[in-house]
Amino acid sequence: MKKIWNTAITLLVMFAVIAIAFLIINWKNSSIIKDIPSEEIAKWIGEHSVLYIQTGCIHCEEQENLFGDNVKYLNIIDCLIDTQACIDLGIEGTPTWIINGQKYTGVQTIEKLKELTGYN
Repeated sequence: MKKIWNTAITLLVMFAVIAIAFLIINWKNSSIIKDIPSEEIAKWIGEHSVLYIQTGCIHCEEQENLFGDNVKYLNIIDCLIDTQACIDLGIEGTPTWIINGQKYTGVQTIEKLKELTGYN
């Protein structure tokens, strides 16, 4: 009887963990979709900044995903392809944004990028 009880509890806990993980993943994905900036905002950010990424960088992918299809309006340089440009600028980690001559390393929110680029 004790063995059956332990198995039932284990299965219940596993089910709960899976359900919670599913809810978190869906909540995160739905919030990303809602927050995709307009074409106008993406173009503004792209015209007033450069984003340095590296192919295979999960944080770079996360940064790009914040723009959805509007990522095409960003000014992006891949440090894996244009290594010398990144070395010359002292890019030590990706993603790195250069805005008004300042470096901002790490994933930046759309709101922060709007603020840094002077979007009204």
